Amino acid sequence: MASHRRPKQPSRMRVTVLTATAAAAVALTAQTGAQAAPAKPKIDEVKSKVDKLHHEAEEAIEQYNQAEERRGKLQEEVGNLQDKVARGQQELNTLRDQIGSVASAQYRSGGIDPALQLFLSADPDTYLDKASAIDQLSAQQADVLTSIQSKQRSLAQQRAEATTKLADLEDVRKALGAKKKSYQSKLADAKKLLNTLTAAERAKVEQEERAKEQRASRAAGERIDLGNEAAASGFGAAALSAAATRIGMPYDPGAEGPGSFDCSGLTQWAYGKAGVDLTRTTYTQQNDGVKIGRSQLRPGDLVFFNGLSHVGLYAGNNTILHAPKPGAYVRYESMNYMGTFQFGVRIGG
Repeated sequence: MASHRRPKQPSRMRVTVLTATAAAAVALTAQTGAQAAPAKPKIDEVKSKVDKLHHEAEEAIEQYNQAEERRGKLQEEVGNLQDKVARGQQELNTLRDQIGSVASAQYRSGGIDPALQLFLSADPDTYLDKASAIDQLSAQQADVLTSIQSKQRSLAQQRAEATTKLADLEDVRKALGAKKKSYQSKLADAKKLLNTLTAAERAKVEQEERAKEQRASRAAGERIDLGNEAAASGFGAAALSAAATRIGMPYDPGAEGPGSFDCSGLTQWAYGKAGVDLTRTTYTQQNDGVKIGRSQLRPGDLVFFNGLSHVGLYAGNNTILHAPKPGAYVRYESMNYMGTFQFGVRIGG
């Protein structure tokens, strides 16, 4: 007969261990979940990273502008060389036609032995005239042959130069693509970072930007009342005045105005309105005038920042007028927000 025993109850110690294990598993799960969802970056951290990306993008944009300027010059040089080669080939063909005409004339004048010609000639005077003509044709033929050889050497050199420049042009085109991809990537990263902010946080960032711009605009407007800065030079005053008409125009990579600008595009446009032809990029504009220190600045001078990645127009009272960065507009801004000052450049003395 089967025995009926009561099931054994778990001991109190076993229950305690199971409970502790379950609690630890819950805590570990919660900790893992917290690690999977990192804390949202703070607004100041996002702003700092976005500003850094914008500076890096602007540097790539200026390098792109420099490559674009080089591409334009190379295209012009290649076009001129190709025109020279075409004209040279036409001249060479003309010279070859001439040598053919000389040879034909010489053949018609008679190519037999001169003594035999004299023996056969009924009129010695006629023969002497023919002999003289043959000598002249021979001299002309030698001149044409010399010209042909010279033209062939010149054409070979021009073709080689054109081939080299075409290879350079292809390298520059590749560099253009790389620089464009670089700044577009950085701008896209900056946009993604901004999108991590809430609508209220983005509105706060925009409000701070507007307040900063208004403070700089007031400071620039008060510069005349200070009386502690030298007046702008003629070219500088005209350029600064022209740039002021572009306030509110958007920053656009590679743009030269009049409806949008990048930083060096604005300074080139403004000085163009003043009657001065500046070069296109920050890297070349630094050599368009005389370098000066910060204490020597006058309104209208070019001011360079952050390793030549940015340029603006000094507006007096520690402010500049510039096309700041992607997503922003032409505006006044305090030099305190501009990063590392490199030097100023005065155009036209």
